[in-house]
Amino acid sequence: MIDLHCSLRERARAMAPPSSTLTDSPGGDAGPGTPAFSPLYQQIKALILQSLQAGEWKPGEAIPSEMELAARFRVSQGTVRKAIDELAAENLLVRRQGKGTFVATHAEQHVRYRFLKLVPDGGGGAEGPAEREVLDCRRARASAEVARALALRTGDAVVQVRRVLAFGGVPTILEDLWLPGQAFKGLTAERMASYQGPTYAMFEVDFGVRMVRAEEKIRAVAADAQQAALLAVPPAFPLLSVERLSYTYNDVPMELRRGLYRTDAHHYRNELS
Repeated sequence: MIDLHCSLRERARAMAPPSSTLTDSPGGDAGPGTPAFSPLYQQIKALILQSLQAGEWKPGEAIPSEMELAARFRVSQGTVRKAIDELAAENLLVRRQGKGTFVATHAEQHVRYRFLKLVPDGGGGAEGPAEREVLDCRRARASAEVARALALRTGDAVVQVRRVLAFGGVPTILEDLWLPGQAFKGLTAERMASYQGPTYAMFEVDFGVRMVRAEEKIRAVAADAQQAALLAVPPAFPLLSVERLSYTYNDVPMELRRGLYRTDAHHYRNELS
């Protein structure tokens, strides 16, 4: 919880690099040869992010009004609005006309599968998997590669999951997931299989972990014998390999996911803007 009696300058100075000089000017342009300044709304954005990360406002809950936040941080309402606009554009907050601003959640219908980019060739948007078969879910020791991706130490505890996602009864995605063991204590195959909504919504509700962004690497591969059997395709069948690293607030990596996608009836669709 942020100390309401602490001035904005003091709070922001504690967050800034030692060499930086802070300004209360919303413009904050630095002159030649001087340190770069952080605009005031960016400082407010960082403070709101701190509260989100600390769990002050849970996914799906309303945050205080712009007027309340302006009084809390001792800045103008316009400065708060600009900070919230950026957080909403990054899908961290959601504005609802006449109701207020809420912490975004993967349980909401319009964003629940925003990380799933596989689209049926017949048209329409991404579809949620009709069936999920969890083949394995166990605690393991992080390999050097997994530890590096998740910012862990080699040998640290991770939860390793393998599952098949089916669309219309057809096995379409084979996924391997690695999750930090400390954050996902108690995750079991039964728990994953029984949850009816998106997996990321379960991570929010049951473990307090919200995935806010992801990076992906995509390449074409040929299915080996085991992968072909699980996806009901011939050996050497062409698959799309998608490796995803998902992050929670402040760019903390919380999931490494490697998926093999059948694209004989689907395609990978991404919107660039």
